[in-house]
Amino acid sequence: MLKQSLSQKLSQKLSPQQIQLMKLIQLPLQDLEQRIKEELESNPALEEENDAYDEMDPHANDGESDGEERIETDDIDIDQYLSDDEIPDYRLRSNNYSADDEQYEVPVITTSSFYDSLQEQLGWKKLDEESLQLGKYLIGNLDEDGYLRRELEAITDDLAFSVGIMTTKEKLESLLKVIQTLDPAGVGARNLQECLSLQLQRRTPTDIIQLAQTIIDEHFNEFTRKHYEKITSRLNISEDQLKEALEQIGKLNPRPGNSIESGRTISQAITPDFIISISDGELELTLNARNAPELNVSNEYKDMLNAYKAQGKKKDKRVNEAAQFVKQKLDAAKWFIDAIQQRQQTLLITMSSIMNYQKDYFLSGDEKDLRPMILKDIAEEINMDISTVSRVANSKYVLTPYGTFLIKEFFSESMTNQDGEEVSTREIKKILEESIAEEDKRKPLTDEKLAKILKEKGYPIARRTIAKYREQLDIPVARLRKEL
Repeated sequence: MLKQSLSQKLSQKLSPQQIQLMKLIQLPLQDLEQRIKEELESNPALEEENDAYDEMDPHANDGESDGEERIETDDIDIDQYLSDDEIPDYRLRSNNYSADDEQYEVPVITTSSFYDSLQEQLGWKKLDEESLQLGKYLIGNLDEDGYLRRELEAITDDLAFSVGIMTTKEKLESLLKVIQTLDPAGVGARNLQECLSLQLQRRTPTDIIQLAQTIIDEHFNEFTRKHYEKITSRLNISEDQLKEALEQIGKLNPRPGNSIESGRTISQAITPDFIISISDGELELTLNARNAPELNVSNEYKDMLNAYKAQGKKKDKRVNEAAQFVKQKLDAAKWFIDAIQQRQQTLLITMSSIMNYQKDYFLSGDEKDLRPMILKDIAEEINMDISTVSRVANSKYVLTPYGTFLIKEFFSESMTNQDGEEVSTREIKKILEESIAEEDKRKPLTDEKLAKILKEKGYPIARRTIAKYREQLDIPVARLRKEL
């Protein structure tokens, strides 16, 4: 049975402008510049500061200061001229540098990729056309580390069904041997053991190199598990001889593919959004000038809108359409400038709160001075939503006297020490790192012993928590930290 009823419900929806503003806040500096550039290209009513004065206006600077001639967004109230029936086309993409910023040309560097280099070397080998084609196919199956992870039988099937070339596993095996003679040494290996062995085979065969070769070829499991006592016993060698052999193995490259710069890799320099400096014992926060581009509403477009206003009721359909277009562009330009300014303000307020919250750390640079801090702490202090703080923290960098850091790195959970004080997990990780750095590498500390040491220092932490922090710090277990 169907029935109708009335009910009231309160809901909150984000406007398109609010969504675009949140996206602007989240953008890192280099992406912001690209968005501004695209907005300048798509909206003729938006201009950079340097473009605000045109040579067509001979009186632009006659007896008037820049401040008087510059068009501020507050000068335009579009709604007093035209109706607000249409929604402007907001496309918030953009780029610009501050007028006093130095600009550098990035040099163009061309490099041949890892795969191109191998195929070029293969071309110098005396191979028939079919073998050359098969060799290139094998090279294409190498991963970025230079390893052939696939089984030769699987590659043989692929060649038969996908390329239509019939071959055998033995043929591919012989071609793989050829590839393994190419540079860098170790390329074409099917596992780490083969990779290290191939590299040792190219070394001058001294007694130590031959010992290292024997360890890799015949005692690899003991080597990886650092069971050094078993190796010295089985090979009847001294500890010093083993140590020399391990030093040679340590010079090998477990990822030969990375020794040739890949043309597919694009590296990008980090540009900090904020700069924190210390002056007379006080912290000073500045926003990177490139976060605050000088944008203005076009003088020409304002004059056009005034001209349409002057026509009054005489406007025909074509004039109305043109006026609506101008209105949209002016409206979009004004909103975009306001959004950029609001972004700047949000960034400064948020980072200022973080800086003051972690004042002791920014003055000393000692991670032990980092206070426990979560997104909610900052959000409550600046009266903003947690998601806004998260957008600022996740993609922005700050330059400090101690280096450049991602802002989210300053956030950490808290725990209570034996004195009942709340301490940051970053502080505990720092102490854990120091304890491991000071350990006897011949007898590394187990997680249980590390937990006992931290408890003695006033941090009662369970062994499983030690293991979690150690993994987050990318520190291996005690057995793998063992050295001679």
